[in-house]
Amino acid sequence: QVQLVESGGGLVQAGGSLRLSCAASGIIFSLSTVAWYRQAPGKQRELVASITSGDSTNYADSVVGRFTASRDNAKKTVSLQMNSLKPEDTAVYYCNAFGTTGFLPYNYWGQGTQVTVSS
Repeated sequence: QVQLVESGGGLVQAGGSLRLSCAASGIIFSLSTVAWYRQAPGKQRELVASITSGDSTNYADSVVGRFTASRDNAKKTVSLQMNSLKPEDTAVYYCNAFGTTGFLPYNYWGQGTQVTVSS
């Protein structure tokens, strides 16, 4: 059974930092691309960052220079280090892992973790 479990969310003041983690099980993690999305109340879910199996990263313009994605394939975890947090970063953050097993694509989501940044 595939599971993605996010952790590390919480309440932080503007300018502070949080580190989110996504722990995976049941998939060939090392071959997966893992993305972080967030969804604020009343807004659409948006891509925040992604990291490929080859450690290539991509970031939304709004978080460039502040957020860093990294992965540890041995531990099957992806982390999102979030620095210089702003109130507009407040959202539920979701981990998404996708790829292909043979010719079959897969796409899994975690349950989300709340990040709240106070001004």
